[in-house]
Amino acid sequence: MLSADVLAKIRLLELKADHLASDLLLGDYVSAFKGRGWDFEELREYVPGDDLRGIDWNVTARTSSPFVKVYREERDMTVMLLLDVSSSLYFTGHGRPKHEIAAEFAAVLAFLATRHKDKIGLLLFSELVEHYTPPSKGRKHVWDIIRRVLTHKAAGQGTDLEGALRYFLNIRKKRALVFLISDYYADYPPSLLRQLASRHELICARIHDQAEEVLPRAGIVAMEDKESGEKLYVNTDDPDFRRDWAGKQKKALEDWWQAVRLAGATPLLLPTEVSVGDTLQRFLRQRDARRRSLR
Repeated sequence: MLSADVLAKIRLLELKADHLASDLLLGDYVSAFKGRGWDFEELREYVPGDDLRGIDWNVTARTSSPFVKVYREERDMTVMLLLDVSSSLYFTGHGRPKHEIAAEFAAVLAFLATRHKDKIGLLLFSELVEHYTPPSKGRKHVWDIIRRVLTHKAAGQGTDLEGALRYFLNIRKKRALVFLISDYYADYPPSLLRQLASRHELICARIHDQAEEVLPRAGIVAMEDKESGEKLYVNTDDPDFRRDWAGKQKKALEDWWQAVRLAGATPLLLPTEVSVGDTLQRFLRQRDARRRSLR
């Protein structure tokens, strides 16, 4: 049974996420993601005016009469949240804790999906696949997802992105809108990203804290890897060390952005010092504007 404190946190996050999923944000969500695919509806004889590109040449050859494939625009979606729950998500720097940003982002997406009667599912992973909630609809289902995100105690500390992606590719064959939410402090095989992006609409959301780029001057400090527990003592007063550290972090972020783009997916940066609502709203509006410009 959940404690009163945990229940209060769940209700607070539900209210906040529900508020962020406002009508304005919902409109951006619909225009940015709806109609991303086409479902086959029927095969019928060709009539003058039909698009010649729709002719099914195999059927036409067998029947000696032209037939066309008819499609209808896909309106309903399944949204899948693939959420990293490893120890590195409990880092706190300049902004809010990473795991709080992840939970709020997942909750807002769940409310956006259910408001438009889309199915929403959840996969939690660390170095293990920790939990899977099959896609479904309704406010009770959203409540269950939020409760799971807030109360789940990870069995693993590290991050195995490859294992999580392979698991999802095996269990989900039908196209979905996939949000892969992590800080990406793990290997992410480009081939698996490409495979996932070719089957699904893939958004790679990276939770980012600026404190990981700029080290404060604090003398000799112990830096601990939250996932491995390994400690390294460094001199943060050394300007060369601070400069090299910042350069490596910046390059890692740039490499991630490029790898996601090359895989055919969409990168989304979630800064811990910016509200989730502002970040998501800006992202959806920019995405919608790009789609309109291509029409």
